[in-house]
Amino acid sequence: MNCEPQDKKIKKRFLFSNMTYTFHENDLPNNLEIKDSVAIDTETMGLRPGRDRLCLVQLSTGDGHAHLVRFSGNYEAPNLRAVLQDKNVTKILHYARFDLAVFQKYFDICCEPVYCTKIASKLSRTFTDRHGLKSLVSDVLGIEISKEKQSSDWGSEHLSDEQLKYAANDVLYLHQLKDKLNDMLVRENRQHLAQNCFKLLNTRAELDLLGWYDTDIFAHT
Repeated sequence: MNCEPQDKKIKKRFLFSNMTYTFHENDLPNNLEIKDSVAIDTETMGLRPGRDRLCLVQLSTGDGHAHLVRFSGNYEAPNLRAVLQDKNVTKILHYARFDLAVFQKYFDICCEPVYCTKIASKLSRTFTDRHGLKSLVSDVLGIEISKEKQSSDWGSEHLSDEQLKYAANDVLYLHQLKDKLNDMLVRENRQHLAQNCFKLLNTRAELDLLGWYDTDIFAHT
């Protein structure tokens, strides 16, 4: 990427047990190498992307390291935008519908191609209703992660170490989940359904932003 970041400062590099993550302000660094896929998540002030402010974007290339980008009102972020719009990079998300609406709202872009681990789980793991990220990481990978800080103040000027660790956990396992879920989708001959659902996600996100969040437009009534 050739664009200069809005704010080049890297505030901290963290190490917690078997994970590391780097904290950035307002954009990714200029020299970050991303190949064919990246795991992405967001933290906002609430669960309505049209209402609640984007505070943090997390990314991981599947190498055990996460990059956390905190936003304080400036959403220019040319380096992050370049990643989100790069059609040669698959963006792996859990419940992508929400994050894609956030990207449309704050960056005015459609992020593609995407892979949603929640959709993949619902299509392949029909023997269970446990499709949340915590349950999925536990059931598929045998790893326990905490969701305690999910409903915390992400707009705070000073994010705690526990908040940052939580945010990093939300992307560190998505590549592994994608591989396992892909195997299950192939086994059940449902990979084509998953891919077609992924292609619809940006439209679903736009409908959410325009007010059809709770409406099934395919329903008879």
